[in-house]
Amino acid sequence: MKMKKGTNIIKYILTIVILGAIIFIVNKNNILKGYSASDIKEYVTSFGVLSPIVYIILFTLVPLTLFPDSILAISSGMIFGLFKGFIYTMIGALFGASLSFFITRILGKKFIDRFIKKDISKIGGIIEKRGFFIILVLRLIPLFPFDIISYGAGLSDVKYKDFLAATIIGTIPGIFVYTNVGDKSTDIGSTSFVISILLLVLLFVVSLLLKKKLSFNDREL
Repeated sequence: MKMKKGTNIIKYILTIVILGAIIFIVNKNNILKGYSASDIKEYVTSFGVLSPIVYIILFTLVPLTLFPDSILAISSGMIFGLFKGFIYTMIGALFGASLSFFITRILGKKFIDRFIKKDISKIGGIIEKRGFFIILVLRLIPLFPFDIISYGAGLSDVKYKDFLAATIIGTIPGIFVYTNVGDKSTDIGSTSFVISILLLVLLFVVSLLLKKKLSFNDREL
């Protein structure tokens, strides 16, 4: 029993060291900071056939930089087109969300509060009470930071499978709209581009209405 306990402690310490090192390296090198969708496109495409893997890795690391996920999603449409861009962004979003979730579970509230410079205990408490449903609704609202929701979920007792399912379903509209904007941005002025912008506006209008409704029902949000 003592040996098993000692092994678990070593694994825990190694996990913290590795996560800390990754966070330090990502932020020290200013990965993604200050870049536009076009800059990301140029960078990712420079890797040729490895571009999809590089893009997914970048999206996975987004929670460590708090870079806007929407800009990366738009760049995916510019690089890969709507269908492939949507698939790669969905994969990256799930990896990134999972990374945030488990970082909080492993490193705890104090570390996350210092890292993101914000107290997310209220969000964690709301998710705790409503679980799958509140995560799903928050994912449908792009106005709520994607990574903050993931970190907040990690503070709660919500099951990972519920968190993952709500994330998959809830991010579909947003990822589709942003990827579509990127895909159609190669033909600015076309009817398809105008429609993509209208869909983006519609997404934000619906998000505002949902956010207002949530705020009305729960002042903590």
